Amino acid sequence: MLVLKRILKRKILILGLLALMFSANAQNTAYINNHKTMATLLSEHYGIPVSVILAVAYVESAAGKGATAKVLNNHFGIVGDNEYVNDKGHKSRYKQYSSELTSYLDFCRLISHKSFYARLKGNDDPKVWVKALSRAGYSEQPLVWQKRILSTIKANRL
Repeated sequence: MLVLKRILKRKILILGLLALMFSANAQNTAYINNHKTMATLLSEHYGIPVSVILAVAYVESAAGKGATAKVLNNHFGIVGDNEYVNDKGHKSRYKQYSSELTSYLDFCRLISHKSFYARLKGNDDPKVWVKALSRAGYSEQPLVWQKRILSTIKANRL
C-alpha cells in the first residue's frame, strides 16, 4: 500500500510538472506569435532576420513580462531617456517608448547604424547577426547573451 501511494504521488508530481511546462511554453509562443508580423515587416524593410529581432526582444523583455517592457514599452533593453520614476524615487536607465512598435523600430534603426550592418543586411544566418551584435557591445555580458539569444532561436524554432 505504501509503495502504491509513492507511485501515485510521483505520477501526480510528473503530471503537474508537465502541465507547468506546457503552460510556460504556451506563454513563450504567445509572445513570439503576437510579435511575429511586426518583426517580419521590419525584417523585410531592414534586412535583419526575423529570428534575431524576435529572439532579442524575447530575451530582453522576458517575453514581454519584464518591468522595462511593461512600464517603458522597451522590449530590447535599450538605454536612454525616460520620464518614469518608481515609488522609491528611482529613475530607470532604459529608454521609454510610446508603444511596442516604436521600440521595435528603434531597435532596427539602431542596428542599421552599426558598422557591421551593411555587410550583413539581407543575410539570413542568425548566428552571424547575433555574433556581430555581441561583438558590437549590445550586451554587458556578450558571451552569456549570445548563448541566450541563440538558444531562444533554437528552442522556439525561429
